[in-house]
Amino acid sequence: MEHLFITGIGTDVGKTVAAAILTEALGADYWKPVQAGLTPTTDAATVRSLVSNPNSYFHPEAYRLALPASPHAAAAAEGIEPTPSAFHLPRTDNHLVVEGAGGLLVPLAPRFLMVDLLAQLGLAAVVVSRNYLGSINHTLLTLEVLRQRQIPVRGLVFNGEPTPTTEEFIAQHTGVPIMPRVLPEPVLDAAVVQRYAAEFREWFAGN
Repeated sequence: MEHLFITGIGTDVGKTVAAAILTEALGADYWKPVQAGLTPTTDAATVRSLVSNPNSYFHPEAYRLALPASPHAAAAAEGIEPTPSAFHLPRTDNHLVVEGAGGLLVPLAPRFLMVDLLAQLGLAAVVVSRNYLGSINHTLLTLEVLRQRQIPVRGLVFNGEPTPTTEEFIAQHTGVPIMPRVLPEPVLDAAVVQRYAAEFREWFAGN
């Protein structure tokens, strides 16, 4: 069974799209431990709208916070301080896709970062990278943090227009497995997710 934690090199790099594709590819369950921002929709609702297989179950968030901000700030606005003991990996006999919030060093509470949650859950990471000025640095820093924490990396997803020199450098420098890429799409719907899911399913079969 694949139990994967989707993280990114920053905010708005495509974690939710990647999570939807992986959930569809594996027919996996989905869990978003912390949702910060409830309007116009949540990440779980977005993934649910893009997934069409009959096997996926969507587990409820441990924390649903109204403010679209860093989880620690969103929680503080409601007088809440998330604690490690509040997070329990959902029980399932299925594959599981867990989507983080922001990057690895996003704070959930004082002395409790997203990477601490990842380590506590004991999952392998899938890292989503998008090309922009500084993205090489952010990608390498993310992968270095995972290496230092001895957290396995299942694969790296490049999201966006291809940037061969950047991607080749990252792949050669880190040696992490490269998953199928996700291109910009004029419309993102369940049919598009199904198309990508077929590519990822084939990748998993060979890796």
